[in-house]
Amino acid sequence: MSESLSKFSREVVSDVVSSLQVGGVVLLPTDTVLGLAVLPDCQASVQKLYALKARLRSKALPIMVANLKQVEDLGVIVTPNVEKLLNSPLVPGGLTIVARLNPQTSPKWLQDRSEIAFRIPNSELLLNVLEKTGPALVTSANLAGNKTPTTTPGVLSQLNGAPDLVVSGKALTNTPSTLVNCSTTVVTVDRVGAIPIVELSKWVEVQSG
Repeated sequence: MSESLSKFSREVVSDVVSSLQVGGVVLLPTDTVLGLAVLPDCQASVQKLYALKARLRSKALPIMVANLKQVEDLGVIVTPNVEKLLNSPLVPGGLTIVARLNPQTSPKWLQDRSEIAFRIPNSELLLNVLEKTGPALVTSANLAGNKTPTTTPGVLSQLNGAPDLVVSGKALTNTPSTLVNCSTTVVTVDRVGAIPIVELSKWVEVQSG
């Protein structure tokens, strides 16, 4: 995919990858709201992300991946519902899936988790970054409990500190991803966002949370 990126975009990808790999927190546009990203195996950067958002450590961060191989590498238990959604036109896109983990195959940084929330974004920038770094923790760029600003300056004025790298941009929407829980037999919609329930219902049986 990187071959189709402009020279400027390739340089941005390189900067983001480099910052993440040295433990940086990166503010960048996603295919929904603006986001903050870190690599999960650097506890100092994860701690900084929580501090920037004033987010409780008890609230786990969602994970973004580039492809189905990375989903498998996380140890996700691919139930029929998970499989249907991953193979639907809703992915990549604004759909976050909660799924159970197989502790025997999940990486060390997920050993204390029984389930995760993950998604494959429909973002050329993010997909190129994730292909190089592997899975990343990516969450909305806002103080916990506040709405996510739609511009980079708005985010920087709200956060409790500054990210290590800022990729300027505007949010494509002020609507977060739709969050669906596939850890039970019937898919539960925990948050209606970018993808409406009527679209989800074309692929799986759903109920509102």
